[in-house]
Amino acid sequence: MNIMYKESVDYVSTKINGKPESAVILGSGLDSLANHIQQPVIIPYNEIPNFVTTTASGHRGSLIFGKLGGRQILAMQGRFHYYEGYSMQEVTYPIRVMKLLGVKNLLVSNAAGGINETFKVGDLMIITDHINMLPNPLIGKNDDAFGVRFPDMTRAYDREFIKIVELMAELHDIEIKKGVYVGLTGPSYETPAEYAFYGKSGGDAIGMSTVPEVIVARHAGLRVFGMSVITNEGYHFEDDFVNDSCEVIKAAGNAAEKMTKLFIELIRRT
Repeated sequence: MNIMYKESVDYVSTKINGKPESAVILGSGLDSLANHIQQPVIIPYNEIPNFVTTTASGHRGSLIFGKLGGRQILAMQGRFHYYEGYSMQEVTYPIRVMKLLGVKNLLVSNAAGGINETFKVGDLMIITDHINMLPNPLIGKNDDAFGVRFPDMTRAYDREFIKIVELMAELHDIEIKKGVYVGLTGPSYETPAEYAFYGKSGGDAIGMSTVPEVIVARHAGLRVFGMSVITNEGYHFEDDFVNDSCEVIKAAGNAAEKMTKLFIELIRRT
């Protein structure tokens, strides 16, 4: 095991009592799921060897161990972004640490702009596929201990997990959308022309995260489920329109409870 990973894994292992099989990454404004974790053990990122710290608004910066849906989990309360100036290896470093801690399933969430014109603020979108416009985090020497040089991405988002969440959404009367997530570097929001371009290219929602984590997770053999909360509509551009990060976080928070319910149900059944 790489010495950096060993240092991180050894430290986290001293703080937790168990072997989590699922992990959750909580995006901008979506950290209220952490309130549902039972018997939480909170480990600030700045205490974990070789972790960087999150500087993005709406990202608290803690790794939480505890029980959710009757199962032991890890939750990242805030993630790292390429636009913060971190390398792709730093952005995705926690995924491999969680893999080494025993995690088999990764649930990712994010706040995203809707570029599908049927989407509205507050909608939940199951991610069925992605378009990656960020640097690929696997560039460089392959770490054979985690996965093969050329990992398949045909089914990056687990189809069984998608079916489970669709069923749970119907059971709980939660309206759900499905679509393709476009990952860009940020930190500037997209221009109207860019929103239109990526919509015509097959995208349904757009954001600045998630895809690198999913690529590294799939490289390491983790099963992945992804969900976006639509926090702004990237197809309405009245004269007074402006993207506002505070409004994005507020919209995400308003939809977080519905997402939390679905994540708990999925974790319970995996």
